[in-house]
Formats: sequence, C-alpha cells, structure tokens
Amino acid sequence: MAIVNKVDFKLKVDIELSIKFQIVTYCFFNNILISNSDLEFLAVLAKNQGIEISKFCILLTDLNIFKSAQSARNAISKAEKKSLIDKKGNNKKTIYLNKNINAQHEGLVLLDYKILGSES
Repeated sequence: MAIVNKVDFKLKVDIELSIKFQIVTYCFFNNILISNSDLEFLAVLAKNQGIEISKFCILLTDLNIFKSAQSARNAISKAEKKSLIDKKGNNKKTIYLNKNINAQHEGLVLLDYKILGSES
C-alpha cells in the first residue's frame, strides 16, 4: 500500500478572495498566465456577469483597477484571446466570465479540491 502525505488546509475567507482563488486555480491548471490587475478585473466580472463592455470599463476605472477605459478594454481583449471571457451581442456587447471557470460568486461557497501529485 502506498503512503500518501496529506496536507489538510482549512481557511475561512470572504467571497472576493474565494472568487480570486477559483480563477487562479483555473488559470494555473490550464497554463494561463495572468497579472494581478487581470485577476482583479476577472473577479469583478464574475460578480457582474452580462455587463455591457463600456459600462464595465468605467466600473474598472472607478475601482482603480485600471487608469483608463482604454487600458481596461485592452485587458478585456487580452483575456478574450486567452479564452477567459466570452462576448455576446453585436452592437452593445456584453461580457461574461468563461463558463468553464465555473467561479461560484454568491452565498456560502465551499471549495473542496482534492489533488493527488504523484512522481510517476
């Protein structure tokens, strides 16, 4: 029988940190590199699903995540190329966090990850 070294880590965090952890975990296991500002804006997007792009860019500048709406748009384009967000609509496009990320963002959230790292 194989011996497994188990690490049991329990932590109580607010929903904001929980959302960020879910996004970072998704990006890590899919080899997607993101910056801190990308992580911040993706966490805000998780809580504002289906928001119109120009309103979202204004929100991001109001929250001081980006200095201008244009830098927010650039980050959105970069995230779209990395398949982290989806855009819908023709004229006034709305954006969503990619559904594959499956970031839970409401109510009580229990994240229960079980990961086995093996040498072979």
